[in-house]
Amino acid sequence: MEVNYEEILNDIYNLILNPATREWERTQLVEAKNQFKVDHSFSQPLGELEFALRPLALRNNLTPDVADFYRKITNERTPNKDFDIAQHQNERLPYQERAIFAGGCFWCMVEPFEAKKGIISVLSGYTGGHTKEPTYDQVLSGSTGHVEAVEIIFDTRIISYAELVELYWDLTDPTDEFGQIADRGSNYRPVIFVENVQQRQIAEQSKKRLIESRRYKRPIVTAIEEVAPFWPAENYHQQFYKKNPQRYKRIKRMRQQYLAFQNFQNKFLSIAKKFTKND
Repeated sequence: MEVNYEEILNDIYNLILNPATREWERTQLVEAKNQFKVDHSFSQPLGELEFALRPLALRNNLTPDVADFYRKITNERTPNKDFDIAQHQNERLPYQERAIFAGGCFWCMVEPFEAKKGIISVLSGYTGGHTKEPTYDQVLSGSTGHVEAVEIIFDTRIISYAELVELYWDLTDPTDEFGQIADRGSNYRPVIFVENVQQRQIAEQSKKRLIESRRYKRPIVTAIEEVAPFWPAENYHQQFYKKNPQRYKRIKRMRQQYLAFQNFQNKFLSIAKKFTKND
């Protein structure tokens, strides 16, 4: 691991002074800084710091700046270009429309939509709450009433709102009102935010078809609510799948495995129920 001592020490000082750094993270950083001064060595204290941060890093639970630092000392650095919010917020043309979906951590909600033809831009952010300009930590605490969500600008000539709703069902667990898969809490609850009568009709009809399909054995609890102010998330969170491909793949795989198992379980129960009736 080739790192510059002065550069890393400066990073540690800045993170200690950063008000966004969590207290536990700050404690680990202070211990590493003090060890550098006592031992006048570098590799061992840095290795111990990496080891201490690793469990939270693997669970994607470090604060953004500390996560960037962790990737730096583990050589996981990737180009971090700023998300072009100006392009996302350009005045929409007549054939452009907006869709907002909340379905757990927004890290996993961007790439499936961006991969579709007709998608102009996907922005991660917070909506549905009562606090202006909330931060990630505030939303994570559950005190602001917001959910993590994605705001999608799409070309209606190429892809329809109905198609986006159908994709949304495939990406989420509509039976879980307390979060999504590994993400627990009200800030991860599933919601379709609609901005006009047409979107509401499409979303409600699609939800009704899903209920009638008996695809799920538990009640469908995904809410359909009016749009609220949408606050962009910090740049660190935008297009996470491009900036952190390895971490994203692990999260995506776990999410897909859960949803696949859920679908298999529902199908198995349906077949078993039919056999029981025949007997």
